[in-house]
Amino acid sequence: MTQELNNDEVKEQLLRSAQEMSTSGLVEGTAGNMAARLADGNAVLTPSSVDYMTMTLDDLVVCDLDGTVLEGHRSPTTEKALHLGALKLYPEINATMHCHAKFATMFALTRQPIPAVIEEFVVYVGGDVEVADYKTTGSDELGAEVAKWVSDKSCVLMANHGLFAVAKSLHDVLHVGHLVERTAEIIWGARLMGEVVPIPEEVNKTFAGYYRYGRTGKF
Repeated sequence: MTQELNNDEVKEQLLRSAQEMSTSGLVEGTAGNMAARLADGNAVLTPSSVDYMTMTLDDLVVCDLDGTVLEGHRSPTTEKALHLGALKLYPEINATMHCHAKFATMFALTRQPIPAVIEEFVVYVGGDVEVADYKTTGSDELGAEVAKWVSDKSCVLMANHGLFAVAKSLHDVLHVGHLVERTAEIIWGARLMGEVVPIPEEVNKTFAGYYRYGRTGKF
């Protein structure tokens, strides 16, 4: 878990995770952004408009949870409010990611939720991935809008934009992003074949409880 690592170790993990986000196809170019909670309670974020494959530890930016820059010579991601809003509200969240994964973004553009119709998906996401109301990119309003959707789920679609995911660790947040993208592609294809049949409601509710317990340690 992120809080078991010292500040330098978290920064190293963030850099590697941001590069994996890029090489695995969750983003293109300098799109997307990530953040992680540091051992001292502050947050480290990816910088604005820097190629992930040439990014170094010196390019990362440290802010307090109110957004004041404490370390770094670059500007933090323009989506700073998006990440800090979730980290500030939910102490069990240690890692956040905003990406433009292709199939998940298709759902965001059509403002359709990604239904929780696969058991593994429910365990790691907590239910359907809903669509947050549209707010301007980089605004405090977007940060506040998105944060309320991850109170009991690991991700939310941002209308006309992309996916925002949260987790206990950077490893876990990447897993969530890939799982949601894979499921979005499966559902897109399944709908071409016919009607997608939902999981029985009682099963969905039980598996969503596993997600909540895994996140906070309590129901």
